[in-house]
Amino acid sequence: MSYVTTSDGVEIYYKDWGPKNGKVIYFHHGWPLSSDDWDAQMLFFVNKGFRVVAHDRRGHGRSTQVWDGHDMDHYADDVAAVVTHLGVQGAMHVGHSTGGGEVVRYIARHGEDKVSKAVLISAVPPLMVKTAGNPEGTPKEVFDDFQAQLAANRAKFYYDVPAGPFYGYNRPGAEPSDAVIWNWWRQGMMGGAKAHYDGIVAFSQTDFTEDLKRITIPVLVIHGDDDQVVPYADSGLLSAKLVKNGKLNTYKGAPHGIPTTHADQVNQDLLDFVNS
Repeated sequence: MSYVTTSDGVEIYYKDWGPKNGKVIYFHHGWPLSSDDWDAQMLFFVNKGFRVVAHDRRGHGRSTQVWDGHDMDHYADDVAAVVTHLGVQGAMHVGHSTGGGEVVRYIARHGEDKVSKAVLISAVPPLMVKTAGNPEGTPKEVFDDFQAQLAANRAKFYYDVPAGPFYGYNRPGAEPSDAVIWNWWRQGMMGGAKAHYDGIVAFSQTDFTEDLKRITIPVLVIHGDDDQVVPYADSGLLSAKLVKNGKLNTYKGAPHGIPTTHADQVNQDLLDFVNS
């Protein structure tokens, strides 16, 4: 298994597939998952000759279950450690949900010189939580309840999320996939409870507005307009406007977990964008 050790001693697990001289796509997973959530994308692109990279965020998946550092600055610095270790240049960075926030903070904090393009899929920027400056955001009590459910019975919470809103399986006429639900549960339960508990604050209360304004590289924003986890109007729609060179692809009626539910469409959009 492949690991890089960060400056504060955390071992970050990563995957690095494909030819070393290939065009690079770096994938950033959502909360509370792991790099395994990108299977459909990584297999698609490695089979087309790309070099694909993904890591498990600290406290998630196979990375160290460290008790601290579960904030966007540490997440971004951990990405930088992997990028430096692998010598990755000119990568297109693709982030889903919390991973989209990680991409934005990484670019803002470490610069654009090693990044060619960025893709934000169902991503948390600019700011999820409701504040005086973000009146359309989600009330903080919702995220407090997430933490309470996680602390009370993480295994049950990690079943209820994918069985319900994450993939839109709670919508009338939906056909839930037990395999997809349990794969989400498996990834979540691999990680550490403390990392996931703190991660709720990181993804919901971090304000990425100024980070987005600083990004000048091309950015593709993909978001379903029936996203029940990261509401479309207060996230994807705004992010595409805040970056200097943004494009918005709206998936009509699509849920939060579109890298899985709409894998073919996502893969084609990513392929078109990386080759544009």
